[in-house]
Amino acid sequence: MNSDTPVADQTDHPGEPVAVVAAGAIPWRVTKGALEVLLIHRPRYDDWSWPKGKLDAGETVPECAAREVWEEIGLQAPLGIPLPAIHYHVSAGLKVVRYWAVKVNGAQLRPDGKEVDSVMWCSPERAASFLSNPTDAEPLEYLAKAHVRGELDTWPLILIRHAKAKPRSSWTKAEGDRPLAATGQRQAVAVQRLLEVWKPQRVVTSPWARCVATIAPYAKASGAKVKLVEALTEHTHQRSPKKTAAAVEALFDKQLPIAVCTHRPALPTALKQLGQHMPQALRAQLPSTDPFLTPGEVIVCQVARGSERKIVSVEQLKPFDD
Repeated sequence: MNSDTPVADQTDHPGEPVAVVAAGAIPWRVTKGALEVLLIHRPRYDDWSWPKGKLDAGETVPECAAREVWEEIGLQAPLGIPLPAIHYHVSAGLKVVRYWAVKVNGAQLRPDGKEVDSVMWCSPERAASFLSNPTDAEPLEYLAKAHVRGELDTWPLILIRHAKAKPRSSWTKAEGDRPLAATGQRQAVAVQRLLEVWKPQRVVTSPWARCVATIAPYAKASGAKVKLVEALTEHTHQRSPKKTAAAVEALFDKQLPIAVCTHRPALPTALKQLGQHMPQALRAQLPSTDPFLTPGEVIVCQVARGSERKIVSVEQLKPFDD
């Protein structure tokens, strides 16, 4: 039996360790007002499913999803809303697959010919009838309902706590010049890789050295426009939290993918401001106690396009291992 082939026993086993972790996406588009999703055919298994694959060493789950979509169908596009994970048993044990929605904006798809030999655009209802693994219908159903609610077409707003800096106790110069520690420099590279999953076109950051250094690898690699905002510094936040809140609120203005980097003391104000644009169930997912985020950790909010600044999903992600 192939190691990825579902086995007959699909009963739930609470507490069972996960043997295989994978990630993927459901590509979607709207054609003449109708939602369509993209199925892939895998010759190795002779099945119809979604682009997905197992994590590479040192890779985060979102990075895996984006990479698999690129490798299998030649699509480079930012991940959209997270979809329900699915669990099923394979010969190796319990397998979990995390999915995201991915919007296809007219890009030409190129199946790799090995993992994927053909693709098919179809309605969600038709796709459900083709799926070889019944559990693959769970994220599809969620995606279709999100489309009906107007919460499928989104853009990402990403909040970052700067990477680990040199200790305050060992720094005698201006606080704004305190640099990243060696660990923080490695974390900044990991932040770069994670940001490439969502491809923010703009980065807004505190002008203090440790924040600028955190986003520098991504800005250099992507060419994203960087804006320095004094209201995101610790000092301005201490004097006037309202200015920090206003800087966070301004992130919504252009409805374009954006990332913002700030300091731990400013995080409760930033999170409170973002929370005003989401329902209570999502607000409950935001960190509520100090330190809110660990150095280099991020929160990815998906904002419904064309909405009144409505956040429809929240993910808290650490782009590196401790």
